[in-house]
Amino acid sequence: MSAPIYRDPIADGAADPTVIRKRGTDEWWMFYTNRQPAAAGPNFTWIHGSPIGVAVSTDDGASWQYRGTVAGLDDPKDAGQRNTHWAPEVIWAEGQYHMWLSYIPGVPDNWPGVPRTITHFTSPDLETWTRVGPLKLNGPRVIDACVLKCPDGLWRMWYKDEDAGSSTWSAVSTDLFDWRQEGLVLPGSPDAPPHEGPNVFVLGGWHWLIVDEWRGQGVYRSDDAVNWVRQGLVADQPGADAMDRRFARHADVVVVGGHAAMYYFTHPEWEETRDKAGPPDVAARKTAVHHGRLTVVDGVLVFERDVAAGVPLLRA
Repeated sequence: MSAPIYRDPIADGAADPTVIRKRGTDEWWMFYTNRQPAAAGPNFTWIHGSPIGVAVSTDDGASWQYRGTVAGLDDPKDAGQRNTHWAPEVIWAEGQYHMWLSYIPGVPDNWPGVPRTITHFTSPDLETWTRVGPLKLNGPRVIDACVLKCPDGLWRMWYKDEDAGSSTWSAVSTDLFDWRQEGLVLPGSPDAPPHEGPNVFVLGGWHWLIVDEWRGQGVYRSDDAVNWVRQGLVADQPGADAMDRRFARHADVVVVGGHAAMYYFTHPEWEETRDKAGPPDVAARKTAVHHGRLTVVDGVLVFERDVAAGVPLLRA
């Protein structure tokens, strides 16, 4: 059964999870957007004003314990007000941890015209973060970074451009600090399914790119992390557990040996529609994090959704 593995105990709005092992320990850390389902305010106030939450597992992902929220991520010019943090990407590289965060000043109540930037931080320990600063990419409304070193020797970042039909773009770097925009990777509306939350990983001898199409995860395959061929959808069918009947949203993938663990979130109490109004009440806004298993069979990415909570998927 695919019951939730984690729910935020304070706001009950855990979304956009990313998972990383803390080096030198048996701890796996989950960073996530800590949405505020019960927040007062019109329209989409509840999606904004979110800190980054942290949960930790010491049993290879079988159970998770809340560890609080990450401090020190605001732009100094926005000090003294509540701000919005979305969709953290956290990796270990070049001797330290790196986080790229989607950052929005203040607590907007709607989408149009609101600037978003991807901002870089570094840390020696996953706890104390130093702000490097925002990236200059192709527009003022970019979010959802994913970073991986590619076969051409470059670090590559994939991200969503909200002003370009919810499409995926890439930038490249040799050192993780100076980035150069590369170009369009996956078109969005009106040429292809709009999407968000790109995530790239290597499994079964292939590079894979998954994106949240709000109807399941779109899957693309590549042998060079540059040219992509669409496979179709995974996680578009409901799970067996009553709390996992909705679409799998904004996922992160951790490769462990011959399989990978996919972490995704759902709105268990929302009868999902493509209605732009979103979930209609506090209960529908609440979210849960789940895990599933990915494998590659004959060059095809296969998703096993009905993995029970309590299974240590982060064990090889």
